[in-house]
Amino acid sequence: MSTAPACPQCTLENTYPDGANFVCADCGFEWPQAAAATEEDGERIVKDSNGNVLQSGDSVVVIKDLKVKGSSTVLKQGSKIKGIRIVDGDHEVDCKTDVGQMLLKACYLRKV
Repeated sequence: MSTAPACPQCTLENTYPDGANFVCADCGFEWPQAAAATEEDGERIVKDSNGNVLQSGDSVVVIKDLKVKGSSTVLKQGSKIKGIRIVDGDHEVDCKTDVGQMLLKACYLRKV
């Protein structure tokens, strides 16, 4: 039995390891073995706009003005947020800001 995971693109199980990557024999898609191992372990890797790995408890800065949905307020660029939490879902970062408690996407944040 093969230890290679199913292809994330076509979901078929006809995959094999090739150097540092896994390769799907059906669609030709390649992905790194290290990324597959961390996702299987249940650890979620969240990266900021510069590619730095974020962890719960980190401090971040907002890199652009963000309109708060359902309100007329704006979370300003340069706002510092302390003590973030990494959560599952589309919006990966749960935090308390000067505007209030909210979920943010990591692509709009930079690690301090």
